[in-house]
Amino acid sequence: MTRYLGLWAEMLRFAWRRVPMAAAMMIGVCALSVAATAGLALSLRAVIDASAHGTFRTAAVAALVAAVCCGVTVTFQHTVWDLLQLLTDDAGLEIRRQITKWITGIEGLDHLERTDLLDRLDDARTRSWQISMSLWQLVLAVRSVLQLGVMLLVLGTVSPWLLLLLPFAAVPLWFDHRGKQWVARTEQKSTETFRLQRHLFQIGTRADTGKDVRVAGAGEELARRQAAAWDEVAHVRHRARVRAAGWNFGGWAIFACGFIGALALVSYQAAQGRSTTGDIVMAVTVASGLRQTAQQVVGRTASTLSTKTAMEAYLWLRQYAAAEEAARKTGKAPVPARLDTGITFEHVTYCYPGRNRRALDDISIHIPAGTVVAVVGEYGSGKTTLVKLLAKFYQPDEGRITVDGTDLAQLDTTQWRARTSAAFQDFGRLETTFAEGVGLGDLPHLADRERVARAVGDADATALVERLPDGIDTQLGRGLGGVDLSEGQWQRVALARSVMREDPLMFVLDEPTASLDAPSEHAIFQRQMDRAHRLADRTGAITVIVSHRFSTVTGADLILVLDRGRLVEAGTHAELSALDGGRYANLYGIQADAYST
Repeated sequence: MTRYLGLWAEMLRFAWRRVPMAAAMMIGVCALSVAATAGLALSLRAVIDASAHGTFRTAAVAALVAAVCCGVTVTFQHTVWDLLQLLTDDAGLEIRRQITKWITGIEGLDHLERTDLLDRLDDARTRSWQISMSLWQLVLAVRSVLQLGVMLLVLGTVSPWLLLLLPFAAVPLWFDHRGKQWVARTEQKSTETFRLQRHLFQIGTRADTGKDVRVAGAGEELARRQAAAWDEVAHVRHRARVRAAGWNFGGWAIFACGFIGALALVSYQAAQGRSTTGDIVMAVTVASGLRQTAQQVVGRTASTLSTKTAMEAYLWLRQYAAAEEAARKTGKAPVPARLDTGITFEHVTYCYPGRNRRALDDISIHIPAGTVVAVVGEYGSGKTTLVKLLAKFYQPDEGRITVDGTDLAQLDTTQWRARTSAAFQDFGRLETTFAEGVGLGDLPHLADRERVARAVGDADATALVERLPDGIDTQLGRGLGGVDLSEGQWQRVALARSVMREDPLMFVLDEPTASLDAPSEHAIFQRQMDRAHRLADRTGAITVIVSHRFSTVTGADLILVLDRGRLVEAGTHAELSALDGGRYANLYGIQADAYST
């Protein structure tokens, strides 16, 4: 509960900074509405009793007070939801901004492969509006509790026995809380299956996957699996809600018994002549509204409690991000302005979380500064993993990587990545303008049109830009009403983005031409090899090329051959080709024969 109170305090401070008038009005209107409840009940009694005794001036004043209290109540009913909308919109956006900041601020990528994190991320992101609403649902719940207490106190002026309605009113709250707890636990346990059914639905309804689904004739099977996953989620959640409804019904049944007994007591006192006419009218009026107020207490408390899953996910993500930052962001050593000796792998081993086989196994190699190094091997051999360790997306489980003798883990991550350029195999399709999609490769020069144009030329993408309706200002991505590119065209955008930085210490090309035709591939590799040599002269940069096409890496200074995570061979093309029965020679020969045929 302490964590929730802390979160609500943060949200209140945020609201007070952004929309202070709305926050003050919400709290003020709630306080006035509670006072109006007591004022209305007491003024109605005064009107009846004064009229009965012939003191019409007192009756008139009491009637005026009753009218004012009614006005406050009506004002509350008509303004509260507008205020809620105003207060929660900004807060919801702030919560999403915080989540994005935490997730993108974590140095590595392994957290994005954890299903427990993805489940919580999905909960917090899709239900951010519930989190932002929870504070004001709490305020409304407190207001309803106070209103209920005032009503009971007013009834207590008629008979102290009527105060016993208070514990009867509390029973539905406790019962409903138990039911909501059960539902929240069930929803959290079934989040992964829920995410699976939504993913299957998206596969069947998106344009990029629709072609495969239709050609394979997999639509019916996809629908069957999506329905099965949905039925599994719906079944367990339905049972939880039925159980919660049982708790809710039991609570209300107990309250109804107490309510009936209270009305019987008031009727008995009236028959004995121990109450005035005003007392009777006030008691009946307040008692008739007591059920609705108690229902509001239950409903608003339940609404607050229903956000527990989303708030838990949000708080868990914050705690996880803070722990990751404390554990990993230890590197403070400055990054060298130029590479002098190079990069060295010292017995580096890495295994992805939840897997038994090592992605990299005891890798040791020195890569001299200014080297163009190619990493080759079959699919799943560990090529991309090696590159991601160099980019500090992962930390080695064993061993270390050094840069000019300094452990890569000790280098400032932000500085290291600022001196890294990369085009990854699983490149991002950034639905921005073409110019921004390229310029994001060097954020300080995002608006530098001249540098963007040079990058477009280096990526051999000038012809692509000329065919776009608005040139480099063309909006990309069908989802935003822009132009949809082919896979190869998206890859050219990613490649252009990777060459925006002009003084990197490490330049990574991870399957940069996998979606391009052979002539384009040859032209791009020729340009990038020339660029690699210029960077080597300028900063001692190391260029890392990952490719499954051996013909593209023959000009590399050093070729690393990986097989099932192990470094089995290293050398130049000539050296490796000369090895009788060598892994590289065999694979190169197989590809050469295939292309020749």
